Amino acid sequence: MHSSRRLPRALGAIALAVGLVAALEGCADAVTLTPAPAANSAACAAVQVRLPTTVESKLAIRATNAQSTAVWGTPAAVVLHCGVPVPTVSDLPCFTLGSVDWIRDARKDSIVYTTFGRSPAVQVALDPTAATSDVLQDIGDAVSTLPKDGHACLDPSDVATPSAPATPSASATPAG
Repeated sequence: MHSSRRLPRALGAIALAVGLVAALEGCADAVTLTPAPAANSAACAAVQVRLPTTVESKLAIRATNAQSTAVWGTPAAVVLHCGVPVPTVSDLPCFTLGSVDWIRDARKDSIVYTTFGRSPAVQVALDPTAATSDVLQDIGDAVSTLPKDGHACLDPSDVATPSAPATPSASATPAG
């Protein structure tokens, strides 16, 4: 009678071992990233579950090993981190796409877009040889769930320019 009980247990143990090996193999293909400082926020979790599985109609999402991150493309063409420091003032170009404001930072080998006016912030790094800013449109619905913090991109016409210094009048005479 004991031998009849051992067979189901043995089969269960083998099935568990096979499942564990399969799960670990899936993790072996994960892209290694470092989570952003506020990656554990509930707002980042809300973004994460809304991210598209494909961007630019061709770049598939891949598994990562860090919270609140995403990668699309093989090799990685787009890398997203949620929970990065929130920018407050910047001299970098700022633009609105959909309902999300973005700061654009062209770097040597990538273009980095960071949300502006959202907390926590999302940063998206693109390889410009493999992806375009259309990615921002693809992820816009997910990112738009982040709470607004009161900052927004400004049009140059919205920014007051300092008044020109007063010029001395022609009738002024030097003291003397």
